[in-house]
Amino acid sequence: METLFLADDEVKKLLSMPEVMEAVESAFTEKGLGRVQMPAKTYLYYPKYNGDLRSMPSYLEELDVSAVKIVNVHPDNPTKFQIPTVMAVIVLIDPVRGVPIAVMGGTTVTDMRTGAAGGIAAKYLARKDSKIIGLVGAGVQARTQLMALLQAYGKLEEVRVWSRSIDRRLSFATETQIENRGLCRVVPVETVEEAVEGADIIVTTTPSRGPIIMNEMVSPGVHFNCIGADAKGKEELDPAILKRAKIIVDDWEQAAHSGEINVPVSKGTITRKNIWAEIGEVTAGLKPGRQKREEITVFTSTGLAVQDAVTAKIAYDKALKMGIGRFSKIV
Repeated sequence: METLFLADDEVKKLLSMPEVMEAVESAFTEKGLGRVQMPAKTYLYYPKYNGDLRSMPSYLEELDVSAVKIVNVHPDNPTKFQIPTVMAVIVLIDPVRGVPIAVMGGTTVTDMRTGAAGGIAAKYLARKDSKIIGLVGAGVQARTQLMALLQAYGKLEEVRVWSRSIDRRLSFATETQIENRGLCRVVPVETVEEAVEGADIIVTTTPSRGPIIMNEMVSPGVHFNCIGADAKGKEELDPAILKRAKIIVDDWEQAAHSGEINVPVSKGTITRKNIWAEIGEVTAGLKPGRQKREEITVFTSTGLAVQDAVTAKIAYDKALKMGIGRFSKIV
């Protein structure tokens, strides 16, 4: 009845992008086949602190993996308190007995599984010969998105990165150029237009509450991974882009409430009829992904609890094998 405790620094040593991508794709497929229990995430809002807290339970029935994640999003944290915008704790549950078998830091899990989702979306929705990436936003999530795209494509010709912070985009370019060991050329740019025009894949990871990528910037054939819009009122794309695009969500209910489509849905610009599929339907082979070279595809990622559960299970299993963490009786 003892529970394994893992600090986030320990979790970071236990996860690699290839295995997380494999697990997350499996989780998407299980959802697409209707074999998961996953209530929509619930929110607590802290408006006077510009933050919120989310609770995310799930159970993958065929895989027998269950977990609950509690995660915050406080965009002012890095500048005000020198701590991350997003932090999380995950409780991994034994479905047989209902006991917590692990409690672990969930920040790295969140970063890695969200990056993995972007890589999987690109695998099914972006053009196979994609070479140029536009990153709008240069935070932690931009790093794991790039990590997953490199895993999916092996090598990229050019990665353009934009951020409102000059220092952040410069440091991102320098650091990721070193980390990726020649697999891509990372170029900081001064405008959003420079980042996105002519790109094969555009990744948005900002907390914007208004469109920053406009319709006239977008060429046929591009794929979007929309990551930043993860709460009500957030949006990064001109709704006119969505009207042109094949839209794939990770979960309709969550996306309509808090994903890239939430504002257009609230205004009636976009309805469920405009949504092509959930990503799990695509990975399960129930619906096709990209069908034409010139079509615009948009993946709206809100983050699914099943992604957390399978990623946490990887960390737990490896921790047991490697003797990492410490046990304590809490029930």
